[in-house]
Amino acid sequence: MNHLKNATSPYLLQHADNPVNWWGWCEQSLQLAQQQDKPILLSIGYSACHWCHVMAHESFEDAATAALMNRLFINIKVDREQRPDLDRIYQNAHQLLANRPGGWPLTVFLTPDKQIPFFAGTYFPPQARHGLPAFADLLQHIHSAWQQQRSEIEQQNQSVMEALNSLQPQSPVAADALDSTPLDAVRQQLQQHFDARFGGFGDAPKFPHPGNIERLLQHLYRTRKNHHMDRQALHMALFTLEKMAAGGLQDQIGGGFFRYSVDAQWMIPHFEKMLYDNGPLLSLYCDAWLINKSPLFKRSIEACADWVMREMQSPEGAYYSSLDADSEGQEGLFYIWRKQQIQALLDKQSYALLQQIYGLQGKANFSGQWHLHSHKTVAQAAAKLGLTEAQAQEKLAAAGHKLLQAREQRTRPARDDKILVSWNALMIKGMLRAGQVLQRADYIESASRALDFIHKNMWSNGRLSASHKDGLSTLNAYLDDYACLLDALLFKLSIQWHTQDLLFAVQLADILLSQFEDPQQGGFFFTSHDHESLITRTKSMADDSLPSGNAVAALALQRLGLLLSDERYLQAARRTLQLAWSGMLQIPYAHCSLLNALDSWLHPPETLFVRGSPQAIQHLQTLAAQQWNPDRIVWMIENAVDDLPPALAHYKPQGDISAWRCSVQGCQPALTRREDIEALLQPENYSQ
Repeated sequence: MNHLKNATSPYLLQHADNPVNWWGWCEQSLQLAQQQDKPILLSIGYSACHWCHVMAHESFEDAATAALMNRLFINIKVDREQRPDLDRIYQNAHQLLANRPGGWPLTVFLTPDKQIPFFAGTYFPPQARHGLPAFADLLQHIHSAWQQQRSEIEQQNQSVMEALNSLQPQSPVAADALDSTPLDAVRQQLQQHFDARFGGFGDAPKFPHPGNIERLLQHLYRTRKNHHMDRQALHMALFTLEKMAAGGLQDQIGGGFFRYSVDAQWMIPHFEKMLYDNGPLLSLYCDAWLINKSPLFKRSIEACADWVMREMQSPEGAYYSSLDADSEGQEGLFYIWRKQQIQALLDKQSYALLQQIYGLQGKANFSGQWHLHSHKTVAQAAAKLGLTEAQAQEKLAAAGHKLLQAREQRTRPARDDKILVSWNALMIKGMLRAGQVLQRADYIESASRALDFIHKNMWSNGRLSASHKDGLSTLNAYLDDYACLLDALLFKLSIQWHTQDLLFAVQLADILLSQFEDPQQGGFFFTSHDHESLITRTKSMADDSLPSGNAVAALALQRLGLLLSDERYLQAARRTLQLAWSGMLQIPYAHCSLLNALDSWLHPPETLFVRGSPQAIQHLQTLAAQQWNPDRIVWMIENAVDDLPPALAHYKPQGDISAWRCSVQGCQPALTRREDIEALLQPENYSQ
């Protein structure tokens, strides 16, 4: 066993018995590199990463390769999910050094004294192929370069550091410069990238990009409110969601969405399932279902939420991180079928239905077998077989249950069971949203358990830990952790008021301001002011696999500022938008989450405060759950609640029900007629 044997990361533990003398990123390993004047071989990956496993089997488990690594380098292995701060820095460095996007596994060689990267790549094979050098040969070349070309490396290091620092946003604009220009630009960019045949944006490999779809829906709402609804935006959003839900990107048997599709048709995915993808997608499908009530969207919501509770929720309540793409050494093996397997499980009519829906009469689509991908809708298959759609839906559900039960007997993909705050927060919001719109108390209870776990186990001495496993919470939390958890807490307050949740939200927001905000330029650093010093300190504004932490913070702080009439939060959000302005103008497509925050800043939402009896509040919550209105935030507080903060204490109960409509200009007189309040919460018709 090497130095990873006591790690809290499942990914690092996968490498604990490698012959490579792996270290974690720690003071001892960094000092050792300096003392021995050996470059650092930094390898970054994650447990569900297919190509990480491939490189491990080919190189890190090979005794000869390991001996070479141990002789020439100090070898440090990092879980990018636990240390996104390191991953962001060295992915940026890879982009600069290799002049192409990075990925995982990320392989970077660092100077031993300052940890500055001087060579970077991703996967390297054991023998030269596809234009890539053999890994062992690469190790020898890097060692020779370090021995013979120090001065050139030092010169390159200076250029690398200048380039890394230049990637950070530098100059905020004046507040009055903020306008709708990038909102209009991104709408055009999204249409240019839209795949009119299969949905989605761009070509294969095709990612879900929930931020793009959310931006289209926000744009749809804005244009409808201005009496010229953008139907093309509606089509792009809903068509993409339909194609993803019907395709192989969604697990048609077990629910949940895979990481991305390797083809343009959403047919064959990369089979890993990540918590951070499914949380935002769950929220999006809830929005889409409210807009058009498609049965496909409702099934997708239920299938995803049920999968989360069944496979991804720990007994203690928090959500696990991911499921591997591989099982028994083969990608996707757990999910694929032979026709004979399906036939053996179903009666003739049920098999005929699945044959029509999933195209089982055609050619196999994955290694001689079938990964289920819808070729016909349920309605189309029902008509073909002389069934009603209701009958077909019932048979499809029963058949799916039988296939799921059979699949459960297979060797399951490995699960990364560490708990990450930011990923949990995204799923907490998704589960709360699903529970709200479908009136499913079990979904809300699931989310509440996860939130309670974080508060009890990962919040200590007024600070968050980023990661938890086996009873141990570790690592100083990042911007995404605080911002996403604040956002989830505020959403929970909007559907289920508990003043203790508000107090927790205020604590999180205050830490964002005191530990993460840049007081000179605005915006938020990814790491806190008291974080470990690294070669640069990132302040990312663009979305990546997660929505931008700056964007989530800006939007959540706006909402908290409006709730509490607190200018500190509102102005921090404004300063973030001012700093991000040049990026939003230059590359709108990459900043969709920030553009949603900008949209909210330019069009501040109305705040509706409601006080009432438990029965009246429950009735209005049910009504409000069916309304999709991004321009209104509703807070419903039972009359008996008497621990409101001073900013809200003046909303005093006035009988069975009372409500106040508030905007940035102030509040209107209280409404006390139930029918007047109900009229505000009626769902809108987007088919007209």
